[in-house]
Amino acid sequence: MRVESSISRNAPQDGQQEHWDGGASTGHVLKPGELDLSHKVILYLDDISVSFDGFKALNNLSLQIDAGELRCIIGPNGAGKTTMMDVITGKTRPDSGSAFFGQTLDLTRMTEPQIAHAGIGRKFQKPTVFEFHTVFENLELALKADKRVRRSLFARLDDAARDKIADTLRLIRLADQADRPAGLLSHGQKQWLEIGMLLVQDPRLLLLDEPVAGMTDDETERTAELFVSLKGKHSLVVVEHDMAFVEALGGKVTVLCEGAVLAEGSLATVQADPRVIDVYLGR
Repeated sequence: MRVESSISRNAPQDGQQEHWDGGASTGHVLKPGELDLSHKVILYLDDISVSFDGFKALNNLSLQIDAGELRCIIGPNGAGKTTMMDVITGKTRPDSGSAFFGQTLDLTRMTEPQIAHAGIGRKFQKPTVFEFHTVFENLELALKADKRVRRSLFARLDDAARDKIADTLRLIRLADQADRPAGLLSHGQKQWLEIGMLLVQDPRLLLLDEPVAGMTDDETERTAELFVSLKGKHSLVVVEHDMAFVEALGGKVTVLCEGAVLAEGSLATVQADPRVIDVYLGR
């Protein structure tokens, strides 16, 4: 999946630049440790294997996500979807294989905080917000918790930070709820708020685990619109079981089974694959 001869695993040399001009590229001279998107790919997983007490959760998994892409991951329970995200975020170390963020950042050698700081954000299925704080305060806390923002939690927001929060509130459709305690939001609104809490930190890659579980049809539709609007500005990997939602997102779908990629392509393509029907969709 990842062509070894064309990719350097060393820090970029002085003068090396990112060549992709899409929204997820920085477009400036790289410094050691910065994300290199010169090959227009943001995530590489090559032959990743993870075992737990003899059970192989991931079995030589190889996956490639393009910069700015919106990719859906589907598959039966136990297929390895959560373990894959655990590897990407540093929660689980693979037994073998390699995981790279861009061309040079080796995720298997980075801690969870380092990976988050590098630009990978993860949202779990159950929303986690500060329920006794307002929607605005939740976004403010998320922004100030970002290590790249050099201010204490007690410092006053400057105009740029306030504008960023205001833009995010509009994006997640909670501008009219800014002063409302987060605990009073609907389930779907809490999901949007948590996504906003990630977005204010400018992640390059978002990992989203069953983001529409428990949402109403209207909330699900609005979430699809939000994710499609983020495509290109961010890279998104969405793990989901709701096929109507996956269809609304469009783009490539990857089917995992027994810790490896079973099929890949458009939703229509994988839905017509007899192997996918047998192990997942036909059940």
